[in-house]
Amino acid sequence: MLAAGRYTLHAVPSGTFALDGGAMFGVVPRTLWERRNPPDARHRIPLALRLLLVVGGGRTVLVDTGAGDKFGDKENAIYAVDAKLPDAALEDAGFDPASVTDVVLTHFHFDHGGGSTRRDGSVVFPNARHHVQRRHLAYAKHPLPKDRASFRPADFLPLEEAGLLVLHDGVSRVADGIEVEPLMGHTDAMQVVRVSGGGTTALYVADLAPTTSHLRLPWIMGYDNRPLVTLEEKTRLFSRAVDEGWVVVFEHDPAVAACRVVRDGEDFAAGAEVDL
Repeated sequence: MLAAGRYTLHAVPSGTFALDGGAMFGVVPRTLWERRNPPDARHRIPLALRLLLVVGGGRTVLVDTGAGDKFGDKENAIYAVDAKLPDAALEDAGFDPASVTDVVLTHFHFDHGGGSTRRDGSVVFPNARHHVQRRHLAYAKHPLPKDRASFRPADFLPLEEAGLLVLHDGVSRVADGIEVEPLMGHTDAMQVVRVSGGGTTALYVADLAPTTSHLRLPWIMGYDNRPLVTLEEKTRLFSRAVDEGWVVVFEHDPAVAACRVVRDGEDFAAGAEVDL
């Protein structure tokens, strides 16, 4: 648990999956990335599905919903998915799913928004506002061929049909001390989430840096649509994280939920871990 003013922040594990190591590290040679991210026999590296729960000020805000239960056996085998729905993940972590007032969706790739709806099409949190960037919703409906396989309409259309979406345009406030900021490198208008208060700021970086290895500036995923934009975004946000002492929260790192960021020459690296 981490305190930020009126809020407490809790890491909520919702499962694991695995993706091709080459795709996860782009132009970085395997001889470098495999030292810290050992692949399996199918060249996949293990990844976490880590949600963030922010509680306080009369709000219970869940950030992202994991992969969910809509994949079939074939897809689960390809991605080594072992996941639970977010309501079950909250219960396992000791929280009441009915208390969730808001769900912030960084983006609608299957491993981030897949748990928003069930296999039968029902919404997991029907009483919660679901926050996403307007531009991202438009893109999710009509993605580029490069990005298309990561989007499943069943993850987000039921939210829209139920009138549960709150659409944001640019940097916006979800609640006092909880802010979202859209980025354009990974996919159109993925949003990172910043929680601030009492002298503490935490930044949930989603796929800007899925793991601590991705704090390194050139370590950019092959999945990113605009890698040079990702480079600019990482430089800007991690510079602020160092200068202002932010805690960075990782969605996919299998071992580290959160840490400080330090400069390493002209680059960045993981500093002290932070309990979450």
